[in-house]
Amino acid sequence: MIYDFFHNLTGSYFIADIIQAILPLFFFILPFALFAVWWERKVSAHMQDRLGPMRVGYHGALQTIADILKLFQKEDIVAKDIDKPLFNLAPVLVFIGSYGVFAAIPFTSAYIGANIDLGVFYIVAVSGLAVAGILMAGWASNNKYSLLGAMRSAAQMVSYEIPTILVIVSIVMITGTLNLNTLSEMQTGHFWNWMILGGPGFGIAKFLFIPFMILGFLIIYISTLAEVNRVPFDIPEAESELVAGYHTEYSGMKFAMFFLAEYANMFAVSAIVAALFFGGYQSPIGYLGNLLNAHWLIPIEQLFWFTAKGLFFVFVQMWLRWTLPRLRVDQLMETCWKYLIPIAFVDLIIVGLITVL
Repeated sequence: MIYDFFHNLTGSYFIADIIQAILPLFFFILPFALFAVWWERKVSAHMQDRLGPMRVGYHGALQTIADILKLFQKEDIVAKDIDKPLFNLAPVLVFIGSYGVFAAIPFTSAYIGANIDLGVFYIVAVSGLAVAGILMAGWASNNKYSLLGAMRSAAQMVSYEIPTILVIVSIVMITGTLNLNTLSEMQTGHFWNWMILGGPGFGIAKFLFIPFMILGFLIIYISTLAEVNRVPFDIPEAESELVAGYHTEYSGMKFAMFFLAEYANMFAVSAIVAALFFGGYQSPIGYLGNLLNAHWLIPIEQLFWFTAKGLFFVFVQMWLRWTLPRLRVDQLMETCWKYLIPIAFVDLIIVGLITVL
């Protein structure tokens, strides 16, 4: 719908494609990152009985904008013995991997960047660019702390992709689709049609799915915490051990690109969890637009519900950061290989058996 509007407005498919591609960046990702940084500082402050930023704007609401303006003005320091081309390319690659994920995320029934049938597969694949960028940043920095942080991050992200994919496959077996838009449409109606409650329909199979869907949700949420390097899995950025991890040598806007990618990833993984298990952009209680016979209102309601679900899971990520201690490296890998992967594999087999029988 939005794409057709821009095509009719400009008369060019090429310009309409460009506008559709940049919409998430300027109208969602950048504003969200600015908001999320401020929000995390306020959440952490209130959890520790502090006030957090208060001076710039109302309750410090403009503090992040002031910080970004400061980063714009900072000198871009480049050490003498680094690999300069790879050093400069790494933050761009990490940001592209984070930004590219949003292409297949359905914000509403009226807007999705690329409504491709292999949407979930595309998201898992393109997010792998971030791993390459992080390794590149650590190696090109010529710093032992950066390299160690990059190696930890790559091992962590690759390992925790396995339980994530196993849970996604279990969803695909039930729904028969990799398209997140189609998956969201299948969960329409009310909250009892969401995959976390067994998916659409009625019958004994739906109720048999419920415990395994809840288990799958817990597995994928824990795994996505590790993939975006959030506590208790923030080993790659362990300040007490590695200074700042793979971005130790970065400053100015290059550092800001890593920072922006991290917060964009936080919402991206939350949005994927919401789309897989919690109805995506679907309302849990029906649409006001249907009651008022104002169908133009439905996409706006869908954007509200989709954003609300994503922000809730982002809030839980922030909550956990200020609640749980950091795991050791061996504990982190043990959690994945000894617990999450076997449990996810058993969950997959049982869901497959229920689907067949």
